[in-house]
Amino acid sequence: MKLASYWQETAPAFTGGASSPPSGRYDVAVIGAGFTGLGAARRLAKEGRRVIVLEAQSVGFGASGRNGGHLNNGIAHSFTHAVSTYGLETARAMYRAFDDGIDTIERIIAEEGIACDFRRSGKLKLAAKPAHYESLARNQEAISRNVDPDTAMLSKDDLRREIGSEVFHGAMLQSKSAMMHMGRFVVGLAGAAARHGAEIHENTPVTGRRQTGGGHELTTPQGVVQADNVLLATGAYTPKAFGYFRRRIIPVGSFLLATRPLSEEEAAAVMPGNRTCVTSLNVGNYFRLAPDRRLIFGGRARFSAISDHRSDEKSGRILKAALSDIFPQLSDTAIDYCWGGLVDMSQDRFPRAGQADGVYFAMGYSGHGAQIATHMGEMTADLILGRASRNPWMDLPWNAIPGHAGQPWFLPLVGAYYRFKDKIS
Repeated sequence: MKLASYWQETAPAFTGGASSPPSGRYDVAVIGAGFTGLGAARRLAKEGRRVIVLEAQSVGFGASGRNGGHLNNGIAHSFTHAVSTYGLETARAMYRAFDDGIDTIERIIAEEGIACDFRRSGKLKLAAKPAHYESLARNQEAISRNVDPDTAMLSKDDLRREIGSEVFHGAMLQSKSAMMHMGRFVVGLAGAAARHGAEIHENTPVTGRRQTGGGHELTTPQGVVQADNVLLATGAYTPKAFGYFRRRIIPVGSFLLATRPLSEEEAAAVMPGNRTCVTSLNVGNYFRLAPDRRLIFGGRARFSAISDHRSDEKSGRILKAALSDIFPQLSDTAIDYCWGGLVDMSQDRFPRAGQADGVYFAMGYSGHGAQIATHMGEMTADLILGRASRNPWMDLPWNAIPGHAGQPWFLPLVGAYYRFKDKIS
């Protein structure tokens, strides 16, 4: 078993990075070379702006290269709750923004010729308990009536055509959802941004920043960069120089396994519907087949803000047990990859984007960024360009989390709370 991201290990290397140290003045400095930052950099460069991207590690190192490979449409949690909290029109705008996020990815793939196995697969939200099926049915009825008729409820009998497991009690199907190879897409997106003129500097962390009369000064180990505008696109990997955002984002570990490639017969028995799947538990799991028929199986596993080899391996053992519970036929199947990463949770689990603390930003995807981050990058680029905002989260309040300064000491308590909820509900 290799302790590395399957997406990163099976993607081509990015070769379009800048060859000289960063220096000089730019219209926009983008911090972070994941989906958000690269989506913004591509849009800005195409509009003729001088753009530099500063990435502390490598292209797609963070959540963009460490996720489950799902592009799931619509609000990930309850649409009815969003309606009761923010009103019907705002809830519709939020739901449609996630749909637009997948459309944006599909458009960019076509425009740039990115080979990343994109496919509209549909998503199943699997009811782990009978009561969860009833809750999903109420949510689906509201979604179908108000915003997305391309949804349906599947009974337990219906599920036998979709998934080779008997532990679920039905599911909600959202047909617009998709999947792709995340590593190939992020490398392709970086290549596209570079072709359009963006300078991309890997292994270039921002260690300091200072606002000047004429803009911003960013310090890196390789040199100092001047920029008229700064876009922060770092999510859970936000550096200490940006404390305002670290007080509002909770980094939470998410962990994954990839099995050996399954035979055609095994894959057809385990995932005959070949969709993305998410369970209804608070501490649940998500899974899909990879292009080479591996089962990619993930979950929160442990409530931790650490993702390193030791943490990932420990979480992997928990995931292997969960995989065996759902798919007993895979209990003895070899695991080829095990990895983890940090997701950027907001307190209400909705994204935030706009301008604050002197910089533009987009983050807070709360484990559902793959489908919307590239779109949010483009929306934030449009804001920098002075265009009308299409951002439904622009005016949401975003207060600092009491007692939180960047290291979430309270995560074990949160985990215990959600596990208790799963037992009683």
